[in-house]
Amino acid sequence: MRILLVEDDKMIGEAVRDHVIAANHAVDWVGNLGDADTAIGPVDYGLVLLDLQLPDGSGVDFLKRLRSRGMNMPVIILTARDQISDRIEGLNAGADDYLVKPFNLEELEARIQAVARRYDANPHPIVRIADIEIDRPQHKLSVAGEAIILTSREWAVLDLLTARPGSIVSKDRIEEALYAFGSEIESNTVEVYVSRLRKKIGKDRIRTARGIGYTLG
Repeated sequence: MRILLVEDDKMIGEAVRDHVIAANHAVDWVGNLGDADTAIGPVDYGLVLLDLQLPDGSGVDFLKRLRSRGMNMPVIILTARDQISDRIEGLNAGADDYLVKPFNLEELEARIQAVARRYDANPHPIVRIADIEIDRPQHKLSVAGEAIILTSREWAVLDLLTARPGSIVSKDRIEEALYAFGSEIESNTVEVYVSRLRKKIGKDRIRTARGIGYTLG
């Protein structure tokens, strides 16, 4: 999943970014609302982690703008504001969850997974397709009972395909998920990682919709 982190505190931002990357998500970290607006325009983020007190405005106002534009990606608020009225305001503005600082990073990851499952067409954390078993929260994969090890980028591709088994995931969407890992995207990057996945789970398991994208069947 590609995540936008909007947090101006350097220590908290680094800790959250590093932990979320270690959990095999891709992260774009910005420190103000202006950069958040710039980042969120061209990118289809799977989730936003949003601080409320930012140098150039209120996270609640930013969230309201997202929802007014019809942008319905899940949003988890991360804030030091612990009053019930603040929670109510954030949730009423369109947040899906609200976590008060300081928070446990393992709990943050659990909430990310819980919110993501609610948005998926298939809300179950474990997906089974024939002899393939995919535990999305734990990033565990087995084929015919044998554990298969994937790289972070391979997981990024598989996670997109697993979110909606049988549905086509566009090449552009996969490219966005890979781009956030920091390396320059080449013209055949998506094909390279799809090919690697096919070698690990079976070449017939990922089907090509020519000119559109890929589907996990």
